[in-house]
Amino acid sequence: MENLIELRQIIKLYEMGEEVLYALHGIDLDIKRNEYLAIMGPSGSGKSTIMNIIGCLDTPSSGVYKLNGTNVNELDDNQLAEIRNREIGFIFQTFNLMARSDTLHNVELPLIYSGMSKADRIEKAEEALYNVGLADRMTHKPNELSGGQRQRVAVARALVNNPSLILADEPTGNLDTKTGEEIMLLFDDLSSKGNTIIVVTHEDFIAEHTNRIIKLRDGLIESDRSNESIMKNNISKDLSKVED
Repeated sequence: MENLIELRQIIKLYEMGEEVLYALHGIDLDIKRNEYLAIMGPSGSGKSTIMNIIGCLDTPSSGVYKLNGTNVNELDDNQLAEIRNREIGFIFQTFNLMARSDTLHNVELPLIYSGMSKADRIEKAEEALYNVGLADRMTHKPNELSGGQRQRVAVARALVNNPSLILADEPTGNLDTKTGEEIMLLFDDLSSKGNTIIVVTHEDFIAEHTNRIIKLRDGLIESDRSNESIMKNNISKDLSKVED
C-alpha cells in the first residue's frame, strides 16, 4: 500500500533569545493510505508540533514532508491553505463551530472556499450530516446541540470535502466517557470505509481503537507498534465470516 504521508528527518526548533529549544529531533515516519493510528505522548513530547506540521498548520525548521505526493516544503502560504482545505479534514477538541450558523452551514463552510455551487454544497453537506446520524439536526445551531452532537457536526465538516486525511486532535477531550466512546465508534466506522485517520491523544482508551500507536517523548519516536488487540479482533471477525 502506498504512503500518504512521508516525514524525513523533520526538525522543529524555536529560538528563545540565545536559547534554542528543539520540539522535534529528526522524525522519520511513513503513514500509509487508509491507516488508522494514534499519536501519543506526555506534555512537551512533540505530539502537538507533529500534528501541526502534518496538518500544514506549521512548517518544519528542516527536513522533508510529502503529503499525497506533494512536497509541502515547497508550498507558499496560499498553496498551504489550499492543500489544507482540499486534502485535510480537521476535528478539534473544542469543535470550532460558528455559534450563529446552523449545522448545515457549519458543514458547508469548507465547500464555500473550494468554489462549489450553492446547490452542490448543500447536497454534499446534507449527505455528510446524514452519514454521522444528524439528518434531523440540520437547522439547529451549536447551542441547541449536545457535546456529542457538536462533535458529530465537526466530523461531518471534516468529511465533506472527501479529504485524503482526517486529523483529530483530542476529539473526545470535552466529552463524557460514554459520549466519547460513541464518537470513537463513529471513527471506527469511518476507518472501515477506507478513511485515513490520525488521532492525537493522551488517552489510552482512545488509542486502543486504532490499528497503530506511535508514542513520542522529547521530540523523538519512542515506540511505533501495531495494536495487537485490534489485529486479533479483526482476525477473529474474518474467521467467523469464513465459518459462516
